[in-house]
This record gives sequence, structure tokens and C-alpha cells, in this order.
Amino acid sequence: MSSDGSARLRVTEADVAAYLGLSRATVSRAMHGRGRISAQTRERILHAANALGYVPNAHAVRLASRHNDMLGMLLRDSRNPAYSALLSSVQLEAQRRQFEVVTVTVSADDQGHNQLAGLRRLLGFRVAGLMVATGDISGEQLRPFLGEIPVLRTGRPEPDSEVDAISYDEPAHARLLTEHLVSLGHRDIAVLRTDARVSYPEWVRGQVMIDDLVTRGLRPRIFEVSAATDGVEAAVDLAERAEITALMCPTDARQLTALRAAHARRVAVPEALSISGCDGLMPGVDLLGLTTVRLPVEELAKAAVARIVDSIAAPVEPNQHSIAGTLIEGTTTAARSLD
Repeated sequence: MSSDGSARLRVTEADVAAYLGLSRATVSRAMHGRGRISAQTRERILHAANALGYVPNAHAVRLASRHNDMLGMLLRDSRNPAYSALLSSVQLEAQRRQFEVVTVTVSADDQGHNQLAGLRRLLGFRVAGLMVATGDISGEQLRPFLGEIPVLRTGRPEPDSEVDAISYDEPAHARLLTEHLVSLGHRDIAVLRTDARVSYPEWVRGQVMIDDLVTRGLRPRIFEVSAATDGVEAAVDLAERAEITALMCPTDARQLTALRAAHARRVAVPEALSISGCDGLMPGVDLLGLTTVRLPVEELAKAAVARIVDSIAAPVEPNQHSIAGTLIEGTTTAARSLD
């Protein structure tokens, strides 16, 4: 509270410094990535800034980003083929438009806190616009940044109408896969549904798979998953007992985990158990014969860069636009055996 009893509207670097008992200069260096500062101190400052709700001064950010040719991009994990392919495509499209891309990658996180710290680091570089390509930072968490510079959710479906977004059409991808399995005669199907706090896109895929199967009059077996191996052994158990004939995984990485488990248990794929995934971007996906949906990475990258560049040139009204990928019918799924 201020001296007159009114609530303060903005947390400043000075507030963060006072809270931690550090100098404002030290806090400023941590926020803007300048000068020497230990990783431990930087992390402590960024964590405190997040807890206090600090966002860099909008006026200063706008002045510094004016006529800037740098775009900021926050990635969930560049080791993931879907994210690395998106980053490569965004960089190519940005270069074509004479922009550079500055990236921050966060592989491990705690309810989005590290990713929020990453966004603040990108603002510290005085980028002209931000592309947020992560699966588990919410629209509510993005709201404080929306008045600073153009922000575009890139890749993930966005339920918040105030957040500008260009995403993969995950509901369409889920329905492509359920239609494929049902057309092959499968009726006893299990679905891995990822916790939304772990990955919102994976949760959307799993939830729509379940909803679509129920709409078709089926009763899917549902396994709630978080870690990479969650639900897989239990699903293979069901396949061994012939209680399911198909398993739907929300990513190709989880599909590979399921394939390994089935192989180890001598459950024949696809004869005894059809398995599907989603992403279609893993190297050698064609040689592996994965049944999946190939994400439209190149198309999305072009649309995202065009949108953020337009937003830099002039304010735009928030809009949610999605792009659908294509089904790849591999050898990990087959017609249901009638034996």
C-alpha cells in the first residue's frame, strides 16, 4: 500500500530490491541480463519478481523496442522435435522478413514460474514482439505482458480470448486419430490423458479423443498421465487380457514408450494392440512406421511471424486462429483382429 492507503498499481525494480535486501543495480542486472551476477542470485531475483508480480516498465519497453528488428521466442523444450522444428521454421521466416529471433528455452518448470522469468529476460533484450511457444503457461499468466509489447501464443490452443494466438488445431488432430481407429474396427480403446498442468496441448488432444469416442457410443479406458511412462504398463496389461485393442497416445514420444513396453511384454503391434501418437516430426518417423498426425509446423511459423510483425506495425485485435495437420497412417495401427 502507498502512504495514502491506496493500492500500488505496479511493482518496480526498487520494490524487488527492497524485498530481497539487494541493491537496485543488482536487480536491474538480473532482469536485463547485463553485467556479472551469479546464477543463484539471478534465480533468486527472478523468483522474487515473479512472486511480487513485477513486469518491466511498459513505456521504457516500448521506447527501447521501437524500430527494433528482434523478436523474442519462449520455448518449452528445444529437445522436443515439435519445438525444435517450430523454432527452425520461425527463424527462417523471420530472416526472410529481416528480423532476428532471440530465444529462451525452459525445459523444467514449476507451474510456469521459470517461463515467466524467461519472458522477463526476453523483455530485457528489448525485443519488438514476443512469441510464446509453450504448453503450460496460462493465458492468465500472460495477461500482465499484453500491454507491454505484442504477444502471440504460438502453437498452443488458447482459451483466453484476450490473448492473440495462432495454434495447431489439436481438436481436429484428435478426431483424425479417433476416426482412423474406429474405421479400422476398434471399439475397445484406451487413451492416455496428460495432466493439463504438464502440457495443455497434450491434455486437449487426450480430452477430445475421449469426448469423440464417447460421442460415437464407445467407453474408452482412461489413464491419467504425467511422467513419460505413466499409464503405459497398465494399458499393456489390458491388451494382454484382450480388454483393449488400441491405445491412443497424445505424443509420438509417449507412443514410442508404449511400443517399447509392448515389445518387452511380447504384445504384438499392431496385431494385438494398435498404437497411435501425435506430432509426426520425430526424425525417422516414416521408417518407424508410426501412425500419427503431422503438425503443420511450416505453415504455422509463417502465419505466426506474419501476425507478430503486423502487430508490431500497428495494434491488432486479439484473435484465435488454428491450423490442422495431416494424418499419417503407419504400421503401428491395423484393422481389429476378429480372432
